[in-house]
Amino acid sequence: MSAVLLFSAVACAAPVAGAIGAYVAMQTGLQDDGENTDGGTAADVPARMLTAYKKGAQQVSTHVPKCRGMRWPILAGIAKVESNHAVGRTVSAGGDIRPKIYGVLLNGSGAGGNTAVFPDSDDGKWDGTSTWERAVGPFQFLPSTWEGVWKDAGGDKVADPHNADDAALGAAKYLCGNGRDLTKRSQLKAAILQYNHSNEYVANVLGWIDQYTAAAKGPDLKNVSGKVRTVIEAALSQRGVPYSWGGGNANGKSTGICCSPSGKSGASINGFDCSGLTTYAYAKAGIRLPRTAAAQSGAGRRIPASLGTRALKAGDLVFYADAPGRDATIYHVGIYLGSGQMVNAARPGTVVRQDPVNAMPGYAGGARLL
Repeated sequence: MSAVLLFSAVACAAPVAGAIGAYVAMQTGLQDDGENTDGGTAADVPARMLTAYKKGAQQVSTHVPKCRGMRWPILAGIAKVESNHAVGRTVSAGGDIRPKIYGVLLNGSGAGGNTAVFPDSDDGKWDGTSTWERAVGPFQFLPSTWEGVWKDAGGDKVADPHNADDAALGAAKYLCGNGRDLTKRSQLKAAILQYNHSNEYVANVLGWIDQYTAAAKGPDLKNVSGKVRTVIEAALSQRGVPYSWGGGNANGKSTGICCSPSGKSGASINGFDCSGLTTYAYAKAGIRLPRTAAAQSGAGRRIPASLGTRALKAGDLVFYADAPGRDATIYHVGIYLGSGQMVNAARPGTVVRQDPVNAMPGYAGGARLL
């Protein structure tokens, strides 16, 4: 009984996996025109690190003129997986990161899950030890690799992998190779695979790149105003905030509860689940929503699923159900942005992000409150 009550109190986890995979697949064609996506931001990228990524993407053409398609979301995707953007460290105005970021000693011990053996190559110059190698900086370069790609991005005549600007430029140069066309998905995958020879790693990085690409593009809000704009901007401002089962309320993100149907707890995660995010965004426009996705379907004017997604307008709630047509089975809600996109807190292990409306199964229509 308690499990049933708990599920109905939150009801924001999709019954099937793969939303991020669907999102990745649908974003394959993004930026195929070679445009350098320089605008945009994302909630989980510290401002100084974002500056470094943008600078690296812009500067790399000087060093690898034949490289096409390098953009800051690519560098951000790598750094997210390698060091979580150096979160918890201090990044100076000049880009120096302190304390320095060191990986595990690569002495074959198995520490950190890595059994590789790499003898020292820099006498401790970059990795602080003269016995074995260890990866360094926000992009986790081996000192031996760094020596082949280092570039001074700040003009101080020192190329330091512990400097955000230098490291971002070095990573851009490494990913560009001799002149890759990173607008082509196959070549982008090859570049990431060169960085870490793991298909799981490639998929993880690509997922982050696509999320940051969506943040950089952003929705077209030029014709959106008033309370609708307030709701959308409130939701978009939370991109990058982690999903937390039961998390979020009218005041913002919060720790959640235990446990989702898949057994994931939000008790230690400060963030949002799907209905927590919608509750927060609409509260910014002075509208109080019920806390669960199913209950929110009764707010405002219902838009039947039979009308299709073209009936939706920016700011509408978007619902998903195990049995579309039966609102009691609604398990998920997002906020429609227009052009087939929504703001979405999808499931445990993801972050608030911009997704296609059909990234979630069981479209069950919408509701218009504004």
